[in-house]
Amino acid sequence: MTAFKRKDGFKCDTVVGGLRELYEKRLRPLETQYLFSTFHSPHLDEGDFSSKPMILLLGQYSTGKTTFVKYLLGSSFPDMNIGPEPTTDRFSVVMEGNEGTIPGNALVVDAQKPFRPLSQFGSHFLNRFQCCLLKNPVVESITIVDTPGILSGEKQRVDRGYDFTAVVQWFAEMADRIILFFDAHKLDISDEFRRVIESLRGFDDKIRIVLNKADMIDSQQLMRVYGALMWGLGKVLGTPEVVRVHVGSFWDEPLQCSTNTRLFELEAHDLLKDLQALPSNCAIRKLNDFIRRVRLAKVSLNFL
Repeated sequence: MTAFKRKDGFKCDTVVGGLRELYEKRLRPLETQYLFSTFHSPHLDEGDFSSKPMILLLGQYSTGKTTFVKYLLGSSFPDMNIGPEPTTDRFSVVMEGNEGTIPGNALVVDAQKPFRPLSQFGSHFLNRFQCCLLKNPVVESITIVDTPGILSGEKQRVDRGYDFTAVVQWFAEMADRIILFFDAHKLDISDEFRRVIESLRGFDDKIRIVLNKADMIDSQQLMRVYGALMWGLGKVLGTPEVVRVHVGSFWDEPLQCSTNTRLFELEAHDLLKDLQALPSNCAIRKLNDFIRRVRLAKVSLNFL
């Protein structure tokens, strides 16, 4: 009986290690030969394989994104600023390390971190990009990206000096979970926020919605606000599936209206359980992204 013959292969101890070796031996030479990085995304570095699961927070200004980071960490982080006005004016990546901050220009030249491709967005963006390092058990297993509040009006979009939507799209591709924040008192979706949400198409499985500051309204108002939010999202997301909305007030202060306390506790538990599962699913996500990259490379080669 003829024995099965195996092609040249390799052994690896982990899924991520196998993907790294497979990329370096098989895929990267083809990308280099056919200029894949010129027409699509840059070559992958060590940081792209070793990076921890990433949570991307998006929303209009003063919807509680930075407060949510503090809620997850149980403490503040370097250069944190919270207020009713648009306080977060930069992309802040919260990671594990000795407490301090790393400016964007230094961050994008570090091959051990997955942010080198962000240099394509220019100095205006890099001046609004930083990494906040701290010792905290939460960031031992995940990375959190806090983003500037999205404003309304064309002037604010132009004055940024960089393509905000394109930057968000890059982070969305890298992220394991994308959380969109809405304030229970202001459900209007600005034109820029609409463009951001539309740029997330293709990442529907990563998106979760948070209806924040819901403890400031009673049950009857909450029901109406929830219905209005679902109606508004239905026009923007454009998907037949019902998106998961977590209702609550995600901060460490006492609830202002205790009527829905039990509901908020259950919603917070479900959201935290979803986020806690990200590290165990990280290898699967990297495998999925790798297969998608291989297919994209295959399509590109067919056109050359």
